[in-house]
Amino acid sequence: MASSSQNPFDGLDDQSFNDAIDEYVDIYFDQAIDQTFENLIISKAKKQRKKRAYIERNHEEGHIRLWNDYFSEIPTYPTNMFRRRFRMNRSLFMRIFERLSNEIEFFQQKTDALGRLSLSPLQKCTAVIRVLAYGTAADAVDETLRLGETTARSCVEHFVQGIIYLFGAEYLRRPTPADLQRLLDIGEFRGFPGMIGSIDCMHWEWKNCPTSWKCQYTRGTLNDINVLDRSSVFDDIIQGHAPQVTFSVKKERPKAVLFAQQQEAVRKDVERAFGVLQARFAIVKNLALFWDKGKIGKIIRACIILHNMIVEDEQDGYTEYDVSEFQQGEDTGSLHVDLTFTKDIPTNIANMMGIRTRIRDKHMHEQLKADLIEHVA
Repeated sequence: MASSSQNPFDGLDDQSFNDAIDEYVDIYFDQAIDQTFENLIISKAKKQRKKRAYIERNHEEGHIRLWNDYFSEIPTYPTNMFRRRFRMNRSLFMRIFERLSNEIEFFQQKTDALGRLSLSPLQKCTAVIRVLAYGTAADAVDETLRLGETTARSCVEHFVQGIIYLFGAEYLRRPTPADLQRLLDIGEFRGFPGMIGSIDCMHWEWKNCPTSWKCQYTRGTLNDINVLDRSSVFDDIIQGHAPQVTFSVKKERPKAVLFAQQQEAVRKDVERAFGVLQARFAIVKNLALFWDKGKIGKIIRACIILHNMIVEDEQDGYTEYDVSEFQQGEDTGSLHVDLTFTKDIPTNIANMMGIRTRIRDKHMHEQLKADLIEHVA
């Protein structure tokens, strides 16, 4: 039975057949290339990024409103509302504002090519304080302060860097020998000779932590013991840079229950300190939304510095503490710090390992604990 289909190349000799094949292939490839090119053009047109919409925020209006609300001679909101919303008194805020605007270039107001003023330092500092205090998204201050999300995030980064640079040496430093002597006197007064303070850890969950780092930044992995083991808190002691402290514990009758109760009462100081820090700056209470670990570290350091500045500024108004604990009187205690201590002490690996071994000596720890139990009882 003959086939009904017809072959277009029937009846052609070899040369004609080759020419027809070449022409047929050329036409096919031309059509395929044209179709591919057309598909690329259509796909590119669909994926073409839209231009960023320009929003006229009227920065000047935002600055005037902010000034009239909080900083004019007769502000709209009273002093107590300023303290609640800025987490500090106006005098302290203006001190920070003046240092940043005078010494940090980012917070200095400039003009653009058209002669228009940029955001004022007051707007930038206020935006950062609101983000730190309330833990809100960066664009939450757009309606009132007239600055966008990207600008607000940049303000936060430059602000925390400026706070650390300008105030870190004063408000986030190691205790001096005089500080140690005062803390030791307070510890002895409260029944714990040799105590300069309590150590505790606070978890700040990182929402955008990279998947490859998840196990390093979870609650089960970084517990208090592991954090203390990795901490540099004992580095000065190991390297011989910490002042020598001598103290004695009076032995009486042991009462472990009473000791535990008094120790728990003293340890509440650091717990309350973390609670105040988180209540004052909600950004360290909520999930950390930044992507960079270094920026997160600078934020917590800046919050601690601001907290210390606020405590210093408002300490005269505190009434719920015993003033006698902080007054310097005659040195009648059993604790003494070597105020003539110098850091120019040669160190070597053998000495460092010996000091590290003594710090981790379990027998010495148990003996000191037993002596403290007897002393407290």
